[in-house]
Amino acid sequence: MIGRLNHVAIAVPDLEAASAQYRDALGANVGAPQDEPDHGVTVVFIELPNTKIELLYPLGDNSPIQAFLDKNPSGGIHHVCYEVDDILAARDHLKSTGARVLGDGNPKIGAHGKPVLFLHPKDFNGTLVELEEA
Repeated sequence: MIGRLNHVAIAVPDLEAASAQYRDALGANVGAPQDEPDHGVTVVFIELPNTKIELLYPLGDNSPIQAFLDKNPSGGIHHVCYEVDDILAARDHLKSTGARVLGDGNPKIGAHGKPVLFLHPKDFNGTLVELEEA
């Protein structure tokens, strides 16, 4: 059911510093920051030959990333994102196996302009999983 790894998301306490580190120290192609108010984050995508890194920074008072950074002040891996062909079929299949879909269970539009869902980390070995329709 899952396809390729779309991205690994890393929560960061300083978006400019993290972007500069990837650009200057690692020589990566670093995109511009984009606000995603529906998700409470500002994101920067780093393009790699085989996938992407998504830097996450809190946007607004109710950002889930701020709660993550409160527990992990240096930042860290927040989630992994896999592509699926049909997000509603994937959701229904996962729910039938007992996996918990976060939120109201309906996809939201993600940073790439495509529908996304998040799966409870306790159901996936402690890892928050995002699914994005390819």
